[in-house]
Amino acid sequence: MWLFASKAFTANQIMQKWLGFEFSRLWFALTVFIVNLIVMTFVFYIAGIIVVGRKRALFSDAFVISLLGSIIGALCTLFFPVIGILLALLVWLVLIRHYYETGWLGAIAVGILAIIIYVVVLIILAILMGLGLLFLWSLLA
Repeated sequence: MWLFASKAFTANQIMQKWLGFEFSRLWFALTVFIVNLIVMTFVFYIAGIIVVGRKRALFSDAFVISLLGSIIGALCTLFFPVIGILLALLVWLVLIRHYYETGWLGAIAVGILAIIIYVVVLIILAILMGLGLLFLWSLLA
């Protein structure tokens, strides 16, 4: 265990010196991305089943919507900070519309329902992790 920790520390120092960032930040960002991708996939799948039905809302489509939406949305907000949020929202709606084979109103309904489900899931996860009061306080403040 000590050998692994020593190698991880050395790799972190090399990455920080050569590339200018900490290796632990990269792992943290990657972990957050993967967890967010899993949660968003389930959220879009449930919202899709409720709005467009089981035949058009496939789990694989929900995964693709989550993956492409997260990547393209992050790039939009990275390169266009102000208008990027609107571009990211438009990308999400286009992906929902395309993969769930619905119209604009159906895509908007799936998007709104996905936001509601996502907030409920976040609150449940925060309560289960013991961060419930802290999380709720940050929402109210």
